[in-house]
Amino acid sequence: MGAAVVRRLLLAGYDVRVLVRPTSDQRNLNGLPVEITLGDLTDPVSLETACAGCDGLFHVAADYRLWTRNPAAMIASNVDGTVNVLRAACRSGIGRIVYTSSVATLGVRPDGKPADEETPGRFEAMIGTYKRSKFLAEEAVRNLIRGEGVPAVIVNPSAPVGPRDIKPTPTGRMIREAAAGRMPAFVDTGLNVVHVDDVASGHVAAFEKGEVGERYILGGENMTLKDILGAVARIVGRRPPRFRIPRSAVLPIAFVAEAWAGMTGGDEPFVTVDGVRMAKKRMYFKSDKAERVLGYRSRPSIEALSDAVAWFRDNGYLD
Repeated sequence: MGAAVVRRLLLAGYDVRVLVRPTSDQRNLNGLPVEITLGDLTDPVSLETACAGCDGLFHVAADYRLWTRNPAAMIASNVDGTVNVLRAACRSGIGRIVYTSSVATLGVRPDGKPADEETPGRFEAMIGTYKRSKFLAEEAVRNLIRGEGVPAVIVNPSAPVGPRDIKPTPTGRMIREAAAGRMPAFVDTGLNVVHVDDVASGHVAAFEKGEVGERYILGGENMTLKDILGAVARIVGRRPPRFRIPRSAVLPIAFVAEAWAGMTGGDEPFVTVDGVRMAKKRMYFKSDKAERVLGYRSRPSIEALSDAVAWFRDNGYLD
């Protein structure tokens, strides 16, 4: 998402400085006319150096994983790092900030209808370290706005998909696995799918038109997981999955996968305990406020999924 925001800012005519860690994969910045500065969210001095001379800040960085063997490090990046970078921006005289939160911080409606910015979320209802960290980070941003006058606008993206997902993200992994034919079944859940470039445009609109202290959902189309996987299958010419698996059957697999990753030092498993637990609720949202205030628009989800599959194919992720 950060790379997509950079591209939208360049298209809008802004001069852009990008903060990256010394170990960051910079392929998404190759060939872009940006200034690169090294630093880390846990290093306030490097953040002040990065912010010096800038008029605005987009804080898009986050540790986005549904499983981690070191929850404290994720909290430090997502919560403490957010406070560090926003305070560094204010000390540097930056007058406009866009903070990238997540729909994960919002609640879901008991009647199943799409939630909006006023649907309350509770810390106790946040499943997993990632959701809890984003909830605490947005709460910290609100406290900075109220208590220290930090000039921040909050945006809450849903599930961005599209090109340049080099890691890939958990959502991108799902699309990659489905495109490769490795997801023959599904659980009964749902997501709000949005093109990453539309989310990026929403960031720029929030910077130019958003009200300090307000938050804006940047979403797209509400889809069941069955429909998402079916759309990906049709894009690549495969048969859509037909079998629904009960969450109770998937949960033991997730426990075993996490235990194996922990013992072997492996990467985040594809099936995680938190991911299965999150699937109990359909994460459906609406972007009416962003559309009304920011002029935000999102394209059909099939375009987002098609662009994601094409990028994964062209870059060897489906070999």
